[in-house]
Amino acid sequence: MHCKIKRLAFFIGLSITMAVPTKSKAQVNNFQSIYYQNQYLSNPAMAGLDKGLILNFAYRQQLNSLPGSAKLQNLSADYAAGNNVGIGLIVNNEKTGLINRTRIMGSYAYHLPVSEDSKLHFGLSLGLNNTYLDYSAIIGDGGDQEAEIFNRRPLYIDGDLGIAYTSKNLTIQGAVPNLKTVFFKNNQNQDIITNTTIFYTAVSYKILTDNNLTFEPKAAYRGVRGFNHILDAEVNLDMPDYHLNFTGLYHTNKSLTAAIGLDLSAVGLFVAFSTNNASLNQSANNNVELGLRLKLLNNN
Repeated sequence: MHCKIKRLAFFIGLSITMAVPTKSKAQVNNFQSIYYQNQYLSNPAMAGLDKGLILNFAYRQQLNSLPGSAKLQNLSADYAAGNNVGIGLIVNNEKTGLINRTRIMGSYAYHLPVSEDSKLHFGLSLGLNNTYLDYSAIIGDGGDQEAEIFNRRPLYIDGDLGIAYTSKNLTIQGAVPNLKTVFFKNNQNQDIITNTTIFYTAVSYKILTDNNLTFEPKAAYRGVRGFNHILDAEVNLDMPDYHLNFTGLYHTNKSLTAAIGLDLSAVGLFVAFSTNNASLNQSANNNVELGLRLKLLNNN
């Protein structure tokens, strides 16, 4: 039994090591669309911020994926329900090595007007989180009882909390995701959840030009469990006359992201390419993210 436990611990450690080779320079998995295209992903207070029903689909992985490299999928829907209320649903799935994580969260947001062009936003998400091992990916005894015991663990309730202030130009926001791992240090998944976000803050300001262009610089600061916290500096250029937007980001874990978006009246497309730092490129490839956005039930 002791040997089986050691073997299972080795497999889990190998999976995490393949996904994040070094502690100080790790590429923390994250959807790049959280900064501009789909802010609801990082902050439940943003649910229902835009009129109508907004559907977002996203997929992210390494360009030349190595065995055990992370693959992320996301589906989100948020709706402005009226009376300053927004509701939303997020379904996340991540596969990293042997480990699979599925997270389903429902959200409620209240958008409180404080002046003619500014609002305070409050949001709460609650749902279920499930972490399990992929038997087919185990190199060794696929019938190991310890793996089976790991997968017998029940789903657990999780949540996210967020707040934001928006005006015509300024946006300030903060969120505490993964409430279970933040406030309950001894929860059953604590030993393997090492790259989750423990807080998110951001401030941005829109600059309008005479030729109908919008520049929006943003600074975001993310706390990450088990790694150095990350400062993201980014700028978005929106060209509504051409239905295009461009985003450039620098992350203090020495990675860069460039993104382009196509924004039509009811459909939006998003492509982001992220480079890893030189040290990490020796054992991991660059990442690509693809996104699709649908705007429905918007009478305007």
